[in-house]
Amino acid sequence: MKKRLLATIMTLTMAMGFVACGADQTSQTENTSDTAEATESTESAESDVAYIQEKGKLIVGITDFAPMDYKDDNGDWIGFDADMAKAVADSLGVDVEFVEIDWDNKILELENKSIDVVWNGMTLTPEVTNAMETTNAYCNNAQVIVVNADKADAVTSVDDAKELSFAVESGSAGEAAATDNGFDYVAVKSQADAVMEVAAGTSDACIIDLLMAGAMVGEGTSYPDLTHTVELTTEEYGVGCRKGSDLAAYINDQFKALYADGTMTEIAETYGVQDAVVEQ
Repeated sequence: MKKRLLATIMTLTMAMGFVACGADQTSQTENTSDTAEATESTESAESDVAYIQEKGKLIVGITDFAPMDYKDDNGDWIGFDADMAKAVADSLGVDVEFVEIDWDNKILELENKSIDVVWNGMTLTPEVTNAMETTNAYCNNAQVIVVNADKADAVTSVDDAKELSFAVESGSAGEAAATDNGFDYVAVKSQADAVMEVAAGTSDACIIDLLMAGAMVGEGTSYPDLTHTVELTTEEYGVGCRKGSDLAAYINDQFKALYADGTMTEIAETYGVQDAVVEQ
């Protein structure tokens, strides 16, 4: 009888222990869940605007791309995008720093916080808008074929260009256009390098942004013997920020203010891109 009583007591004790253990595990699970939710809430509440203001600097990822971002005779970055970025940095009360990036790595540079924005005549492609928080469009653009002027009459359509060898910027809208049209091409580091390929005769043609073509090729430019012909695409430029960043909305507000007071148009006229500016 005593043995039965002892066995019953031990069974009840073990059962109560399991219940307590289960309660502890449930409590731990709930606490872990609460912690994760709190962390997620904190992360979602983080502000890129506050982060940039705290560190006192807006880091802008660019490439050498006239008339949007390029260096003057003193080695300072100028251009429509560069000057607009300076205006936004001023509104934030911070300095601006321009960093040349590998265009293929622009998304990674943002995510690593090596830069705060990609502001370099960036086409709003699905890849870009899916991976970044982007601003509203601020400029219209197109991808165009650039050839030697003496060949321009022979290249007036996509079919005419099928037999040409092309140079394009790696990871650019120009490379996408070359792929979409089945062109034979080599990918180079920048659009400027693509133009140099044509000037040197190592490629028959290149595909670059219309705004860049207007500044770089033709009479009165560094490449007077080159010209642009066929427009392959029409597109829009936007500024890229980290996914979920509140900086994109802030820049949109600044775009509206700078457009309303005439500053955006004034800057655009300085670089000859006023016809491409999108009303804000």
